[in-house]
Amino acid sequence: MTYRRILVPLEHTDADRAILAHVRGLARVCGASLVLIHVADGWAARNAGRFELRESEEMRLDREYLERLAEELEAEGFEAEAVLAGGDPAAEIAAAGVREECDLIAMSTHGHRLLSDLVLGSVASEVRHKSLIPVLLVRATAPVAGPSHTPASVKPVQQ
Repeated sequence: MTYRRILVPLEHTDADRAILAHVRGLARVCGASLVLIHVADGWAARNAGRFELRESEEMRLDREYLERLAEELEAEGFEAEAVLAGGDPAAEIAAAGVREECDLIAMSTHGHRLLSDLVLGSVASEVRHKSLIPVLLVRATAPVAGPSHTPASVKPVQQ
């Protein structure tokens, strides 16, 4: 299977390193473009449209983070864009996959088990149930190459 456009949901945490390491290699092999998305789910983000609210400080930082990662990926030769969404993360990710015409959603998962998933729920699990687009899940604790101080420092897989 060759992918043309990969949606990459990011959390703005160290968990992003695992999925970025995988999609760099996959996108390079397939020649796919990357759509980085973060879904802000605070009150301001969920209600910004309804109440015509300004972007919160958290949303501004999330947007800057996504744009910086997209620029770094472009500097590495990838076609990348950043999308900041607001609302329910699973619903927004599934909808963005369709809206952005992606043919794969690649995201990290924390690998919670049983009770944690029942109590806390899992965005990854919800996305895989809501999405009609294939979903690739990569455990956030998976070992990745490169320094661990920043997600953008992970290097693409050498072939």
